Amino acid sequence: MLIVPLAMGIRLSFTRGDLFGIKEFVGLENYARLLADPVFLRTVWNTVYFVILTVPSLTIAGLLLALALNRETRWAAIMRGIFFASFVLSVTVVTLIWRLVLIPNGGLAGVIAKAFGAEPISFLGDQNWAMLSIAMTTIWWGIGLPMVLFLAALQQVPRDLYEAAALDNASRSRMLFAITLPAISRTIALVLVIEIILQFQLFGQPQLMTSGGPNNSTRPIVLFIYESGWSQWQLGYASAAAQILFALIAMVAMVQYRISSRKESR
Repeated sequence: MLIVPLAMGIRLSFTRGDLFGIKEFVGLENYARLLADPVFLRTVWNTVYFVILTVPSLTIAGLLLALALNRETRWAAIMRGIFFASFVLSVTVVTLIWRLVLIPNGGLAGVIAKAFGAEPISFLGDQNWAMLSIAMTTIWWGIGLPMVLFLAALQQVPRDLYEAAALDNASRSRMLFAITLPAISRTIALVLVIEIILQFQLFGQPQLMTSGGPNNSTRPIVLFIYESGWSQWQLGYASAAAQILFALIAMVAMVQYRISSRKESR
């Protein structure tokens, strides 16, 4: 079912057309235009930068939370529910919450800054802070998924291994690096691939929080595709950008998978 729309998208990327249909075949012209378009190149960097900010953070934070909450206690169950609750919220609700937090006048961040005698920062209006703010919003929103995946993996690790290590007076850090991390290495690789795919598709947060600004500093590839295809009616151009995005996701995911496979085979 995925091959047909993918093939249609690739075919469309070699044409010039709009919402009324394909007008002419232009070969690689759309790709050449994209590689010479400074706005598109900026969106590629924005997307890669966002992935660099979020994927390691989500993976490490999710693992740390899972390690801390892998307990059979009521408090741990409550905390697991709290951290997972944000993941089920829609992007509209999440961005509304964080816009209220980050606004310089009256927002929580502004109130805290004034309490310490500092000048409030316009997090969403300053291009040095805007993408970092969107990344922070995304980490808060998405931390529940890696946490749950890691919890499921941790609960499958045989307890006999820990008991044997305890008899040998192994420290907690020794158990972590010698037992826990090797046992859940496949889950770590899975989480990394899932997060890479998800974060490369960044769209809703910058659209609702900054509209791609300021000065295109938060415009990702998917928002560029949306605007090119549905606002400017350049479907062939937008489709070419989508194929480049697909190639980037596939390339990064495959590199990460190969690295993980080599580590497991050693």
